Amino acid sequence: MADSEPAGLETLYADDHLLVFNKPSGLLSVPGRGEDKQDCLSARAQQAYPDALVVHRLDMSTSGLLLMARGIDMQRRLNAAFAGRTVAKRYTAVVAGRLAPPTDSPDGWGQIDLAIRVDWPNRPLRMVDPDGGKPSCTRWQAIAATEHSTRLLLEPVTGRSHQLRVHLAAIGHPILGDALYAPSAVQAQAPRLLLHASRLELLHPVTGLAQSFESPAPF
Repeated sequence: MADSEPAGLETLYADDHLLVFNKPSGLLSVPGRGEDKQDCLSARAQQAYPDALVVHRLDMSTSGLLLMARGIDMQRRLNAAFAGRTVAKRYTAVVAGRLAPPTDSPDGWGQIDLAIRVDWPNRPLRMVDPDGGKPSCTRWQAIAATEHSTRLLLEPVTGRSHQLRVHLAAIGHPILGDALYAPSAVQAQAPRLLLHASRLELLHPVTGLAQSFESPAPF
């Protein structure tokens, strides 16, 4: 770990090759356009670890585990791991309505296969498009429910922008607090987007050992 860290930076793991942080909801992963959007997790990380480089992102409203590389060689290796789908990611979410476990699944996991593309007139939004979208797949498992909501584990098989949010909204169960894809009544049910990157698994790019990181959802 760094001797001193900037306020708001939570390092969960650090070695000479990679870093794992716990990103809060409301913080950008990388800088945006404009001076008011320069504070972000990557900038804070580089204050403590000058060689930290981005390999993937979380939406600003999403909290949880974010992996960074140390140096350009590690960035290339980790980018290749993400492209080859050898990095496993799991999220926790709370969605509107009761989503019953699939009856035809022996392991209790359901699957959403809906192609996604950019909603050009409304960028940066995405939309389902069976004909013009890119193949997109999300696995889900219901782990708890109330009368009006369901807590899910989510595993994105593909990694499209906004994929989890678009897929859940498309099947009629938008994520609570989602200001982009949920109707206003569902947005109002939570003070933030109830989506958290809770588990990350990969083979260490140097040692080859399996590594697993966890961050409990704060909701």
